[in-house]
Amino acid sequence: MKKNLLFSALSLVLLALAWVAAYFIVGNDYILPSLWDTFLAMGKELASGVFWRGFALTLLRDLGAFVLAFLLGAGLAALASLSAKARAAFAPVVSVLRSAPTIAVMLVLLAWAVRFPVLYSVSPLIVALLVLLPTLYAAMLASVDEVRGGYGELAAAFGVSAKKRLFCMYLPLAAPPVLAQCGPILSLGLKITVSGEVLARTYRSVGGLMQDAQLYFRMADLFALTLLVVLIGFILEGAGYLVYRAAEKKCR
Repeated sequence: MKKNLLFSALSLVLLALAWVAAYFIVGNDYILPSLWDTFLAMGKELASGVFWRGFALTLLRDLGAFVLAFLLGAGLAALASLSAKARAAFAPVVSVLRSAPTIAVMLVLLAWAVRFPVLYSVSPLIVALLVLLPTLYAAMLASVDEVRGGYGELAAAFGVSAKKRLFCMYLPLAAPPVLAQCGPILSLGLKITVSGEVLARTYRSVGGLMQDAQLYFRMADLFALTLLVVLIGFILEGAGYLVYRAAEKKCR
């Protein structure tokens, strides 16, 4: 564990040195700001109420998309595990959602926003939901299938009903492997949400703050916001890992 932390710290130091070297090579603050200026801009953002309001709304969009995707994915995976017909019906829909270009979906929503202005605020959540849903559905279905392969025949031999097998055996036992992926999926959702906010110029959002920084060539602020999003992603992944470890211990 300590050795892993050492290598992680070393990689961060190397990235910082690469940034410093690139800054001196480029020699233009409007292309690449200094690391020091970026850290000062981070401190300014963290002391700003505007940033925290935008961050709170961005995080709510990310969590909202994740919760909706989780619930829909769990429901669809449960149906697919019980019915081969349902599995076949869901397969092309999930494939379309997985393959659809995110930017194209976002542009369509922005075109509709001319008629329905609320989409300027909601479209990042919708896009994140459409990206996370197939990922969570596939993870849940694979986990349920694995549990069913190990215990399904035994439970059927003892006359356990399909409903009890699903809710009392398959889903509880399948939960820890799914929870192990929730942190990275939340982090992915944050990236998609912020990207959607930038395109939609969403008011009071981290993406909106990035759009303003880019518009007025405040490159230190833009890089600072980017680093803060990366840091928040790390925190979400760490929180997801802790939830997974707690669930794993409880299932033992």
